[in-house]
Amino acid sequence: MQQSDCFQLGYIAKLHGYKGEVSLFLDVTNPEDYASLDAFFIEINGQLTPFFVQSFQLKNKGFAAVKLEGVDSENDAKVILRKSCYLPLSLLPELDDKHFYDHEILGFTVVDGKKGDIGQVEQVIDLSVNPLLQIMKGDKEVLIPFVDGLVEKVDRPNKTLHINAPEGLIDMYLGE
Repeated sequence: MQQSDCFQLGYIAKLHGYKGEVSLFLDVTNPEDYASLDAFFIEINGQLTPFFVQSFQLKNKGFAAVKLEGVDSENDAKVILRKSCYLPLSLLPELDDKHFYDHEILGFTVVDGKKGDIGQVEQVIDLSVNPLLQIMKGDKEVLIPFVDGLVEKVDRPNKTLHINAPEGLIDMYLGE
């Protein structure tokens, strides 16, 4: 399994006890969706290594206490500490044409209802208070806050994101 075929589920945050249990931080919108995981990949030395779940107990704030097969001591658990965890993209549910996963729109052309083509999505900056779309138009950066009603349509076949940006925001960046 290649990392490009996966999405990041989260990371091993800390040890949980002394018998190999770890605390997994689930960096996902709905941690409850992953409560019945039976396996996931952990990146070790640049390779995705499969691990099977013996027990999985959701805690609060996106954390879960996890016991993995073959990780039976504190020393075993230290090897995977602070490592990223992944699942295959095929496990992500399909979304409608107004929603998207952050990783899937990278490189999409952004088209505003009034201003037209404003550039390509460079990244989604996932700030808890105010997530932003980072768009590059040549060497100019445009940051658009994620507000209700921003996304009009996600056109996956044409790799285009249609938006309705707040009045004057694009002009502020592109000086048009």
